[in-house]
Amino acid sequence: MSAPAPSPLAIVDAEPLPRQEEVLTPAALAFVAELHRRFTPRRDELLARRAERRDEIARTSTLDFLPETAAIRADDSWTVAPAPAALNDRRVEITGPTDRKMTINALNSGAKVWLADFEDASAPTWENVILGQLNLGDAYERRIDFTDERSGKSYALKDAGELATVVMRPRGWHLNERHLTDADGTPVPGALVDFGLYFFHNAQRLIDLGKGPYFYLPKTESHLEARLWNEIFVFAQDYVGVPQGTVRATVLIETITAAYEMEEILYELRDHASGLNAGRWDYLFSIVKNFRDGGQKFVLPDRNLVTMTAPFMRAYTELLVRTCHKRGAHAIGGMAAFIPSRKDAEVNKVAFEKVRADKDREAGDGFDGSWVAHPDLVPIALESFDKVLGTEPNQKGRLREDVSVAPGDLIAIDSLDARPTYDGLVNAVQVGIRYIEAWLRGLGAVAIFNLMEDAATAEISRSQIWQWINAGVIFEDGTPATADLAREVAAAELAAIRAEIGAEAFAAGKWQQAHDLLLQVSLDADYADFLTLPAYEQLR
Repeated sequence: MSAPAPSPLAIVDAEPLPRQEEVLTPAALAFVAELHRRFTPRRDELLARRAERRDEIARTSTLDFLPETAAIRADDSWTVAPAPAALNDRRVEITGPTDRKMTINALNSGAKVWLADFEDASAPTWENVILGQLNLGDAYERRIDFTDERSGKSYALKDAGELATVVMRPRGWHLNERHLTDADGTPVPGALVDFGLYFFHNAQRLIDLGKGPYFYLPKTESHLEARLWNEIFVFAQDYVGVPQGTVRATVLIETITAAYEMEEILYELRDHASGLNAGRWDYLFSIVKNFRDGGQKFVLPDRNLVTMTAPFMRAYTELLVRTCHKRGAHAIGGMAAFIPSRKDAEVNKVAFEKVRADKDREAGDGFDGSWVAHPDLVPIALESFDKVLGTEPNQKGRLREDVSVAPGDLIAIDSLDARPTYDGLVNAVQVGIRYIEAWLRGLGAVAIFNLMEDAATAEISRSQIWQWINAGVIFEDGTPATADLAREVAAAELAAIRAEIGAEAFAAGKWQQAHDLLLQVSLDADYADFLTLPAYEQLR
């Protein structure tokens, strides 16, 4: 490892945290500073390129596979690096934030992989960012035993062989970390903070455990963004002195533009790639964001009416499986967000049947694994994949050469026989307010109406409100979607929440703030690229 120079980074506007010096060591901060110096300028260029591409979509209302990379798609000779043993069987993956209790429960869950989340399931308070890093390090050192102060229940890790493999997800490229700045006062990108601290402290530690530094890459919009990550991986491995190819990355295909560049994304990361994931909620958000000027043909119905059997969603997922298996990569399915109820067995029965059908479909389509949000769903998903995989670790041998997807298939939104409803508007407002309120209190994964929701939920909720109003949607009862109607529904929801939880709890929360922020990002003529950008300014 090269000798670190003193870090030019400063910690600003952050109260000291217990044990933060174990994470924010001079050597670790020097590494993050070097990542920032080398790679933030390119990050900034790529964010500007996103805006240019969005402007082009607004002019054309279409997308296509890239002509300039046709040779990569046509070349059948290349594949991604073979999967390491710890990532070869990924039939069930559990997701969740890196608080202490979740860390133990996820590792113990029986899932093959835990997506340890610093992104959509984690509100990026300084406390969550730093203590999450500590919790992962403590888990690898097996010093994370924990007793819940309220319940008195104790939590401890199972034997090493029973623990899930960790795949860590840093923040997306668009988010900065305002508490860590360079000498000019420029904040470091959150992605580089999360990746840098985790990699610096844990890369060798994970190798010693027979695993490695594995990552999920969120919100990727192009193969050029994947190329930037690959350059970061190459530099980081040399810097800390671990072999090239130690890193493995799974890319979430959760933007509509990335869906047209799946092969190119794998190609750019081929020495470090391990798969692609179908991130369904952010994918729908991305469709609305990019085609919000495209008129009625791009109007999405209620979120819960857009199932994975919709023709344009089938095109997306089947293309993902074919692409991954053609290139020797894992194809990982989408989220089962249901949270079992301890009070309503009938709710559980119906939901479990839906989860089972969803996972049966994914396993039957050729996916190598899938996501769940709760430990009780792990056995259900395991059963679905066990039926198809048996003792095999994956089904990458199923090449799905029967799949043929034309460019227009991925954006054939009007092929779905469903329309927005007034109840859908009410649900979007309800979920949006309730999620944002929890996020502003530092909670990124929130159980709402028996579903585990994260930031992608709030994004699709506010985007649909915006789209329906701006597209002049008329609901089934003849009511037009208007800004005044959204305000009326939001006011009613705020009053309902106050009645539900009581005046004292209401006053102690951030309900009015959440209400105002939802309406801001749902009604402003200037559509915000990400809800979390204005929300982060209010996060304390």
